[in-house]
Amino acid sequence: MAGLRSAPPPGWLRDGFVLPRAPDGGDAVYLAGNSLGAQPRAARRALLAAVDEQWAAVGVAGWEECGWWGAPQRLGDRVGALVGAAAGQVVVGDSTSVQLFGALIAAARLRPGRTVLLSDAGHFPTDRYLAASVARLTGLELAATVPDAMAPDERTAVVAVPAVDFRTGERWDLAGIVARAHAAGAVVVADLSHAVGVLPVELDALGVDLAVGCTYKYLNGGPGAPAFAYVAQRHQDVLDPPLTGWTGHADPFAMTEAWSPAPGVGRLRVGTPPMLAMLALDGALDVFDGVDLAGVHAASLTLSDAFLDALPEVVEVVTPREHARRGGHVAVRVGDAEGLCAALARRGVVVDARPPDLLRFGFAAPYVTLADARTAARELAALLRTGAA
Repeated sequence: MAGLRSAPPPGWLRDGFVLPRAPDGGDAVYLAGNSLGAQPRAARRALLAAVDEQWAAVGVAGWEECGWWGAPQRLGDRVGALVGAAAGQVVVGDSTSVQLFGALIAAARLRPGRTVLLSDAGHFPTDRYLAASVARLTGLELAATVPDAMAPDERTAVVAVPAVDFRTGERWDLAGIVARAHAAGAVVVADLSHAVGVLPVELDALGVDLAVGCTYKYLNGGPGAPAFAYVAQRHQDVLDPPLTGWTGHADPFAMTEAWSPAPGVGRLRVGTPPMLAMLALDGALDVFDGVDLAGVHAASLTLSDAFLDALPEVVEVVTPREHARRGGHVAVRVGDAEGLCAALARRGVVVDARPPDLLRFGFAAPYVTLADARTAARELAALLRTGAA
């Protein structure tokens, strides 16, 4: 894919993916990439090579001979290139929950003496649960509101916000949120799980302090793929992470009694990296080599526009129609989201539901076509006309 710097057409890499099967045996219309991306053929090849040519062939020597030990930061730089982060600021490994917990605590420690953790009231449940736990652990007061209404003040230590709303697909004004937070002296922790791989995010240019994100949605890393964490260069030498694991030690094989932080973002490493998952992700990231994320987002918007244009007017769309406010998926409100989700699957259209009444249609541009988008709208309309769920 090297050299592809203009906007690609929707579905430009469809042959590079293995799509789930529809009931008729053909390819499903797979619009659940905002939940779990389809399998890239490159990820499968990388995983098989890791099993057969690395683990089986060299065993424990793979940590050095196959570069396993350096994978968290090497992959971090690959992900960093997709979120506007210069090299040396992103590390991959552990789950999104682990990365988020560490980022929130570390961010709070950057602002001692402040008393408020400000979070999105509609954040993904893990973000909300962890924000509440971090507030209890640190003695901070947890305050929650919608991102556009966030008004941090001199009491605010941390502002925790998503780039895209996980339910509605609304894209928040991250630049404005960061500007208001920094004007109040607060630190921003951004969750990029529904943004990375589907739209451009310029972490360095925006001045975001810390960020986390998963790699199994639009990055197609596979179920349970490791998450990533970003720490702006200006914070790295003083960052005090709460999870002080051995791989984040300055000299991990010295096995010293006391923990000394590794330089830079490496101090966020915790446990032994999940290498098979890491190497599958490494292959999956090949999809984005040489690809302009602005072009990918333009293709995704073309897909969601086609879907919206084909919907009956009576369908309630909760996602903003303005391009500047739209992420990678579109949500519609229906009477029985889970029932309609299952009914669509029986018709070969895979989406996901957020009970009680939201259906989400994800437009992962590398493998979703305009025909897919229009088919999904047509099948949804047919089900709503007949009341079949």
